[in-house]
Amino acid sequence: MSTAPRRLLTKAWSSDLYTCAACRHSRFLTTSASLRSGHNKWSTIKHAKGKNDAVKNKQRSIYSTIIANESKLYGADPHSNPRLVVAISNAKKNGVPKSVIESAIARGQGVSASGAALESIVVEAILQSSVAAVIDCQTDSKLRTLMDVRRIIKDHGGNVTPTNYLFEKKGRIVFQEKESVGVEEVLSPALDCGALDVLENEDGKVVVFTETNDTKGTARALAAELGIEIESSDIIWDPNEETKVQLESVDAAKNLRSFLDELQEVSEVQGVYMNLSRGDLDEELWADLRDRAEV
Repeated sequence: MSTAPRRLLTKAWSSDLYTCAACRHSRFLTTSASLRSGHNKWSTIKHAKGKNDAVKNKQRSIYSTIIANESKLYGADPHSNPRLVVAISNAKKNGVPKSVIESAIARGQGVSASGAALESIVVEAILQSSVAAVIDCQTDSKLRTLMDVRRIIKDHGGNVTPTNYLFEKKGRIVFQEKESVGVEEVLSPALDCGALDVLENEDGKVVVFTETNDTKGTARALAAELGIEIESSDIIWDPNEETKVQLESVDAAKNLRSFLDELQEVSEVQGVYMNLSRGDLDEELWADLRDRAEV
């Protein structure tokens, strides 16, 4: 009498165990799909956020450079420098933080936001695809800036090594457009001031190249003589044409763009110069690189 019930109980228990195991298996599959879906969603969000951050950093860098330049050329006091007022207003409209604006104004005067004197340093490197780079920085902490820049170079497959022999250091003055004043009108007085070259850039603006020590004096002399306004005046590293490098692939160009995006997050970096030529790169990718570095 006791045997049959035990067999029924065993059969029922085994059936329930099989059902529970199947349920557990079913729940596992459902959870796995949910996780995969969530992962894909997060990857999409992360990718979009990365692109937005890159755009913001690029805009911040552009406005910061403009403000620093206006401060350097025409003074740090907005009350006596209307060009600086316009630059600050444009930066605010585009969401540039107050701290970045204040830092840029101070940098134009050669000091940090706290008033500490800034030191100019140059970092030279060979990047992937044998692209040479010169990175100009202004900082109140030389050690920290060198560590930050060198880490980024290493993370992107580059090596810190001398490269300045592949470039020519010179002054560059860009003048705002003015009707009836072009390269021909600027050439003769510029040569009288000792200029190295005069040309028109892609935006139709006159550009004058000088010896580094003559940049500021030449800019002011030409502005006064010709009645034209200075848009920018700085010292650059101009790559030698015969040593320029063509990128081998789109992937190499994208890696370089990623490198430049990360450098833009280092506020002490003031300019990046590379001996790069377009080669077979499409127009959009080439424009992206030129927006981020001098080539």
